[in-house]
Amino acid sequence: MQPSIFPPETREAFAAAYPARPVKLKHGLLGHPLLTLDALARLAEALPEHEIEYNPGTLPIGIRPEDVPKSDLTVTETIRSIGQAGSWVALKRIEKVPAYRELLHEVLGQLRDIVEPRTGQMMQLEGFVFITSPGSVTPFHFDPEHNILLQVMGHKTMTLFPVEDEAMFSADIHERYHLGLHHRNLSWYDAYAEKGSAIHIGPGEAIHVPVKAPHWVQNGDEPSVSLSITWRSDWSYAEADARAFNHMLRKIGLSPASPAPFPARNLAKALAWRAVRKLKGAA
Repeated sequence: MQPSIFPPETREAFAAAYPARPVKLKHGLLGHPLLTLDALARLAEALPEHEIEYNPGTLPIGIRPEDVPKSDLTVTETIRSIGQAGSWVALKRIEKVPAYRELLHEVLGQLRDIVEPRTGQMMQLEGFVFITSPGSVTPFHFDPEHNILLQVMGHKTMTLFPVEDEAMFSADIHERYHLGLHHRNLSWYDAYAEKGSAIHIGPGEAIHVPVKAPHWVQNGDEPSVSLSITWRSDWSYAEADARAFNHMLRKIGLSPASPAPFPARNLAKALAWRAVRKLKGAA
């Protein structure tokens, strides 16, 4: 029997929050040999180049992706000197390396019994490691996956914002994102600050981040290593497809209602979009 990564009180907290609310959790991955800086430097060498992103960590909260400057160091140099590098490193889709795929599946497997009865099959299981210098900022953005961010080294603060607040992010932004027409980075205005909720985590702690909950992250005063475990679900794919169908309706002059939040399934619009997509593919 595999050791429990999530203690009983964390499973209870996650079950009470999933999938709609952010919540602080605990985990048992501290000291894991695959998550040391040396192991992560070797992981960077094993991953395809396009699965690695690294740049200076002294970025503003809101920045366009094309304005992010490049680093002068190699990625392995950056990881091994992360305390002084002033950088931010993302190792993406770590499951492409067998040992990390096994770790990802082990961790997510311990939550499957909570997740699948609510949002359907866990699909597209992916892992990301973020290695950041003291004071680094991850700019304001959202992600389409269900996500748990597990802190392994150092401290950070994630500030999250309401998913459904279309005064901050119009339905058009959501729709264009799912059609590949909008980057995950979002525009930031200081007036947004009062709507955010900050969650502070240190080693052995984690945050459940709901699908497309806008957020930005501030690193603490020491180097940080975080493991992000993500998955898609029947529910998240239906929300995305309903958004895409709404975009089509908007283009012909209609004003469709936004997809309803969980526990609504949004299946009618999702199935309609899938039928349209199938017809376009056959044309």
